[in-house]
Amino acid sequence: MPTKNRIKQYVYDGIYHIYNRGVNKQSIFFEKADYAVFLSYIKDYLIPTNKEEIRQQLADLNLKNREKEKLIRKIGLKNYSSRISLLGYCLMPNHFHLLIHQKDERAIVEFMKSLCSRYTIFINKKYSRVGPLFQGAYKGVLVITEEQLVHLSYYIHKQAIITPQGLTLRDLRSQRPSSLPNYLGQIKQEWVKPDRILSWFNKNSERVGSYREFMSISSDNNSEFPIAELKID
Repeated sequence: MPTKNRIKQYVYDGIYHIYNRGVNKQSIFFEKADYAVFLSYIKDYLIPTNKEEIRQQLADLNLKNREKEKLIRKIGLKNYSSRISLLGYCLMPNHFHLLIHQKDERAIVEFMKSLCSRYTIFINKKYSRVGPLFQGAYKGVLVITEEQLVHLSYYIHKQAIITPQGLTLRDLRSQRPSSLPNYLGQIKQEWVKPDRILSWFNKNSERVGSYREFMSISSDNNSEFPIAELKID
């Protein structure tokens, strides 16, 4: 029997809700640092690579071997910045959600293969494990309407909120890593593109019709976003 929501058709200029979970529903993030590594990999793939600048850095005779190896790996990485836009994300202990806009029909296939393979290698090496990390191929739903897109962002960001009742910015200290702080104006991750969805809301986060109101998050006196330590700029 075919797996539900496994993508069967990829379309040019399509937006997809992409998700997957750990094999046998087991964890894919075992500690806080693992979330940061996963996000750093996304950043690597979605920030344009300036190869000329990297070559100039490699020419520095005082460059340490560790930094040199890091730059060499970076220049060899595939880059999807011209083919993929990440509109939103949320990372859970045993699964993830990504909201992706692809520019061509094969972008998501190649991006997800790069991301998941690289992260699986990292986890297997770090925790001395073998075998697959994820439960089969990732799943995906093609977004048809703008209304569906907006409500998908709500659904994905709500996964990050553990205690939604009476939530304020202060309460977000214990929440899961997500693109929500980008939407609330707390941080700006260059590789996250919230503008398309935010265009439907009041730009003033304190006003009626703002994304903060949409997510039912009230303001308080503490403007510092709690998971800054996981922020991958």
